[in-house]
Amino acid sequence: MARSYTAAKSRTQGRPGWVITFRHPLRPDSHGRPGLKMRRGLGTTDEIEADHLVEEMNAILEDESWWNAAKRQEAERRFAATVVSAFFDDIQAGHPNAFAIRDAMIPLPSRNDGYSRVLFVGTTGAGKTTLLRHMIASDHEVDRFPSTSTAKCTVSDIEIILSEGPYSAVVTFLSEHIVIANIEDCVADACVAAWDGKSDSEIAERLLNHRDQRFRLSYTLGTLTNESGEAAADEFSFGDDSPPDHALQDEDDTSENDRTKNSNAIRGYVDRIKTLTRDVAATVSRDLGEDINRLMGADRDAVQEFFELEISESESFFMLCQDILEDVASRFEILEANRVTRLRSGWPEFWSFATDDREAFIKAVRWFASNYAPQFGRLLTPLVDGIRVSGPLYPIFSEHRPKLVLLDGQGLGHTPESSSSVTTHITRRFSEVDVILVVDSAQQPMQAAPLSVVRSVASSGHQQKLTIAFSHFDNVKGANLPTYAAKRAHVMASVANALASLRTALPGSSVIRSMEQTIADRCYMLGGLDRRTTELPKGYQVELARLVGHFEDAIRPPPPPVAYPRYNPDGLPLAILAASQGFQRLWLGRLGLTHHEAISKDHWTRIKALSKRIAGETNVEYDSLRPLADFVDRLTEEVGNYLANPAGWEPRVPDEEEAQAALDLIRQEVHTKFHELGMHRMIQDQLGDWRRAFELKGKGSALDRARELRDIYDEAAPVPSAVISEVSATFLAEVRRIVDVAVENQRRIMTG
Repeated sequence: MARSYTAAKSRTQGRPGWVITFRHPLRPDSHGRPGLKMRRGLGTTDEIEADHLVEEMNAILEDESWWNAAKRQEAERRFAATVVSAFFDDIQAGHPNAFAIRDAMIPLPSRNDGYSRVLFVGTTGAGKTTLLRHMIASDHEVDRFPSTSTAKCTVSDIEIILSEGPYSAVVTFLSEHIVIANIEDCVADACVAAWDGKSDSEIAERLLNHRDQRFRLSYTLGTLTNESGEAAADEFSFGDDSPPDHALQDEDDTSENDRTKNSNAIRGYVDRIKTLTRDVAATVSRDLGEDINRLMGADRDAVQEFFELEISESESFFMLCQDILEDVASRFEILEANRVTRLRSGWPEFWSFATDDREAFIKAVRWFASNYAPQFGRLLTPLVDGIRVSGPLYPIFSEHRPKLVLLDGQGLGHTPESSSSVTTHITRRFSEVDVILVVDSAQQPMQAAPLSVVRSVASSGHQQKLTIAFSHFDNVKGANLPTYAAKRAHVMASVANALASLRTALPGSSVIRSMEQTIADRCYMLGGLDRRTTELPKGYQVELARLVGHFEDAIRPPPPPVAYPRYNPDGLPLAILAASQGFQRLWLGRLGLTHHEAISKDHWTRIKALSKRIAGETNVEYDSLRPLADFVDRLTEEVGNYLANPAGWEPRVPDEEEAQAALDLIRQEVHTKFHELGMHRMIQDQLGDWRRAFELKGKGSALDRARELRDIYDEAAPVPSAVISEVSATFLAEVRRIVDVAVENQRRIMTG
């Protein structure tokens, strides 16, 4: 039965004006279902006028002929501007391309412009952002940009262009759709905490800190304080980034009055969460005929889904999330209006700024990347998608002014599963950069996370771009390590062991042997990075200068290939079979549908969280659950092994180095195309199935959802058998086409 849509008026808590609420037939909610619930101010305190505006909105909602962006101009002639704006704003906005927005404002130069692009990758806390500070002469104590912390502090893409001229910046923001989805997650988690009988401070912690540790409302809304005015719990502190007296001081630190106001607002949210939880728990208990507050174990897990569903459908939940969204949006008012470009709905799209004053520039830009506790309640950090800056941000450890683009992003995490693939947010950029800089700690080198990056780089044909900067080298100590040479040898032994361990994953390939022969020249030992650049011993400053020189040399064009490979096509289906089987075994283990010796079953709430993100089109992964990355990795490795063993060469047999260079070009192209293949097979073509999987509820739904995901993966990565199904045939043909085109392109390069 077709869904009917109607509008209603209401008042926002604590405000005199009327607002209109309705489900939008053309906009999906955070679950991916049509009918996003909207709330927009009507701009009037007159109830009669508000009723008239509601009638106009209902006229639009009742007549599907209006449900088209092309009808906006006609609607403007018939209906009030407030109503037209509420319905038509952003219905064609889709998912904005934030990278394209930044590129339109400040183009990202490439090797064609004489610039080398460097991608910084590393575990959280390894020091990649601290190293970046040295590269741009950002003083740890004075500038505090980009922010550093032992926690996950780099939560958006940071792109820095070292160039002459004025300082300029563009900052893009998360869409309203993603922000409200994150707020809904936080409120739902806080409600579960309230249902579990947690304290107010624990409920506030769930509300203010998203489970992925990246979307932190505490930065923007402040923290809950106790009666003495101090933070209620240590978990509201995200690293000590407090500056000394001589640092660039901000005039906009949160005042004591604002901190109190923010804390009172949060306390009000907590009270509403507790009331909402009690009401919903009572409703679910009445419907089920038993007190859900007394349930334990599996029964409580089953009821939790009913509880969360009832919460998400509650009008009180919607109003609370909208109030928090408005509270969050109000923080943009601290920005100068003429520097912010907004969508028609009023949501900020990007901020831009330019000046010749370095101090003013740093103070303005770090507002979007700061984790500075005295400004909690005003920071926009959690709302930022990406930051791009350009200007004379040259290092001071050398008089040379290099042409570099430095790309920093989210860390890899502290303790990822050894089987977890590197996020596609990182791997899809391999083809766009000239250097992949893995920043790792010399104290515990080459653990699971950096090793997973090295493995991905090797299998994708980008191993010549791999460079490793070992931080904390000054802390490598021991009676058996008296000299620099001994300490370096100790670290390099870990690199050798790591590469040796990859021989099993990449059998029959000369890529590991090639890396073993060249990696020593691309490893740099750095220490004392937490100190100011001028305080570093000369040896480390020289090492930094060498590293920059390596960055610049990376754009030198490789020698042209001297041969191109020929392949026996019969081997490719076997590679695809191995890739599909590896992917399926991995995920059947995570779903608990089969035993896997190295993988444990994931909790149903994590599987549901993954399906929600994909269903709502807010992300393609959740924490270490990365089906798209796993698909790309397995396919890249197995097809890469096939490509590593051609049937022959034309016009002559190359030596090992020449062969490796030719094969790398093919692997790189294939790896890039596999991202596109996985995106459409795993995500885009199956959004409806992901939504059905997410919406399953009740006892047994965890197993049903696991089976739904298994079916999705069977469609995305079918395991070929003796009887080739249409799905398998299509998959084989798509992979074969990608490989054939890459090999043919290599032949064309060779033959001209």
